[in-house]
Amino acid sequence: MAKKDRTGNRKTREQRKQLKVPELGYYLIVTDTKATERCFFTGLHKTLPDNVRNKLVIKVIEAKTRTMIDKCLELSVYDAQYRVPWIVFDRDQVQEFDEIIAEAAAKGIQVGWSNPCFEIWMYAYFGSMPAIQDSWTCCSEFGRVYEAKTGQKYSKADKQMYGKICKAGDEDRAIKIAQQKVEQCIRDGKTKPSEMCPCTTVHELVREIKRKIQ
Repeated sequence: MAKKDRTGNRKTREQRKQLKVPELGYYLIVTDTKATERCFFTGLHKTLPDNVRNKLVIKVIEAKTRTMIDKCLELSVYDAQYRVPWIVFDRDQVQEFDEIIAEAAAKGIQVGWSNPCFEIWMYAYFGSMPAIQDSWTCCSEFGRVYEAKTGQKYSKADKQMYGKICKAGDEDRAIKIAQQKVEQCIRDGKTKPSEMCPCTTVHELVREIKRKIQ
């Protein structure tokens, strides 16, 4: 049933679209974790200037790894032309890591992947992306550096995480470091994401969002 406007008249489909469409874009991010990525991207959105935050939507949804693409496509059906679909996930123990990335790309979904884990991306805020091969060690070492830089214990569920790493680190530098790692891997002949470690493409999503406010 169509919703009514303030006068009691039913809104047309076009009127509803006009109300929903954010001027700077609607980012739909589907991830397979319940804490880290959600805290990071919702934190990023909250730090945007008020006049920008009201024009740009960042919606984070969780789904199981193998259903991320389907969930992204399902949610993108509504006003698809106004949504920018992404899936964000880690190498960790995912067996079909490369296949998921390739399938997403083939279906028009952009991918922010991290190898070995999302923390390798946040590591870059503090000036480096060390050669760590497994996610457990990466999370542990990042936690140690995070505490040294911020003076607080690292928690994947910390809603203030994004603000803290930006205050203690350097986002522009993090983006440059991440891009350099991608280019280095390619120069070394590593083209499969599962082979590119340490590496991430999350910086591409962050860079795109931040460019919207410049």
